[in-house]
Formats: sequence, structure tokens, C-alpha cells
Amino acid sequence: MGFFDKIKQGLKKTSDAVAESIGDVFASFVKVDEDLLEELEEAMILADLGVTTATEAVDRLRDYAKHERINTKEELRAALKGILCDMMQEDTGLTMETTPSVVLVIGVNGVGKTTTIGKMAAAFAAEGKRVMLAAADTFRAAAADQLSIWAERSGADIVRHQEGADPAAVVFDAIAAAKARGCDVILVDTAGRLHNKANLMNELNKIDRVISRELPDASRETLLVLDATTGQNAVSQAEQFNKAAKLTGIVLTKLDGTAKGGIVIAISAGLGVPVKYVGVGEGIDDLMPFEREAFVDALLPNDEE
Repeated sequence: MGFFDKIKQGLKKTSDAVAESIGDVFASFVKVDEDLLEELEEAMILADLGVTTATEAVDRLRDYAKHERINTKEELRAALKGILCDMMQEDTGLTMETTPSVVLVIGVNGVGKTTTIGKMAAAFAAEGKRVMLAAADTFRAAAADQLSIWAERSGADIVRHQEGADPAAVVFDAIAAAKARGCDVILVDTAGRLHNKANLMNELNKIDRVISRELPDASRETLLVLDATTGQNAVSQAEQFNKAAKLTGIVLTKLDGTAKGGIVIAISAGLGVPVKYVGVGEGIDDLMPFEREAFVDALLPNDEE
């Protein structure tokens, strides 16, 4: 099953919710006027695209309609699809040009961070890469145990310390082991505390300094894992983490369980950060590289279906 089919299946709850709001606007389409634009803006807000994103999209549609004729629902859909795609940052994939490359994975507890790392490890292993997991979430009970299970499933190596150990020390040892064993990629799990921003910032900065010192020329990615079911709360989480660590990408989990999938567009457009992966199920292959055109296509109502 390809990305479009899986995302269509995973977005069923979202697309049903969108169809109820945006679909009604499309169904009553006669011409692009202020009444239609106002209804469309309200519908997109209800579809969890957020006020800022919805307003900008409608402003762009208004300008587009001044220069290009929109006579049919199909033309309206195509115009809106193009605008929403353009508002999202294009994903060029993970930057992994060095051996090893480093992927730092951050996010609050409960979003599926460790599971995401496990699924990424399995995907890299399937590509023939040797993977090192760094169990740097030393604060959550059983976090390292959970990661060890994924290491065993995927055939990845793992470095872990006892609970309460210094996360930066785990990363240091994982880098040393990865160098010695010729690993292609290091996936770093981190603690998910957000209640104390100063501690979070200090911890991430310390890990960052260790990576920069030990692997100064390594390809680096910092991915934020967000739970799609939290809707607009995911935006505020993303903003806070972006201040604590320079994000290079977003991973959105649990898309298959929510009507709030439109939040993908709001986050990418608002932060200027691409969505790298989306989770559309529980299976090990249900974490998929993101394709923005297929995503928007699956999101918007389509009379042909």
C-alpha cells in the first residue's frame, strides 16, 4: 500500500470531519465571493487548520481568484490544494551524508517518541544501515527497557545507562560505540519533560554540545514528535520546543485516530519546519515519510470518490 492509500485510510476521521465543514462549502459553490471565502475560512478553522493558517490560505485564494478564473468546484479544490501545499515547508528527506549521522528525537511523554525511534530504526535496518540507539531518556521509568525491545526487533545496537544517569553521558558513550562499530546512524531518545523549560533547555544544550564536540562534521537532524490527537495544543508544544532546540523536522503520530489531522498544515506553515514522517497506524511500517501533495489531496473533499 502506497503513501496516498495509507494516508487516505489513516486520515479517514480527519477527512470525514473536513468533508462536514469544507465539503459543505464546496457543495454550495456558485462563485468565489466574500460570502464563500468567509465560509471557507470558518470551515478550515473547524477542520483544525488554525486561525492563522486559515486566514492566510483564504487571503491567498482571494488574490488567486482575482487573477485566475475559478468556475467549478474542481478548480476551487485545485486552487486550494496548491495554496495549502505551498504554505507547508517542502520535505527533502533526512540529511544523512556522514557515517555516522545523528538524529535527535525530542517531544513530551506519551506522544509515541520511543515507538517512533523504534520504527525508524527498523526502516533504516531494512535499508541495510547499521543503527545505534542512545537511551538518553534516563528519567522515565522503563524508557530504556522499551527502547531495548525495539533494538532487539530491529537488530539495532543500543547504549543505555542506569535510571537517573546523565543523558549527555549516554550520548557520549553511544557516539564512541557507534564510531567503533561503524554505525551509519545514531538515534537519540530524550526525556519528555516540558514542565521546566530551563531544565529542558539545559539538558538539550548539553547533549548538543557533546554531539558537536564528538562529531563536529556529522549530518544532524532534530525531530520533534507530536501527537496529532492533541490538535492546537501540538502547535504550542512545537513552538516551545523550537525555542529549546533548533528543529529540522516534525514527526506527527496517531493521525489515524483523530479528526484533527489538519494540524499538520498549521504546524508546518506556522513554524516553517517540514513534516518528515507521519504515523498512520500501529504497525512497524506505519511510520511513513511525509508527502505534502498526497496529504492535502487526501484531506480535501473529492467528488470523484
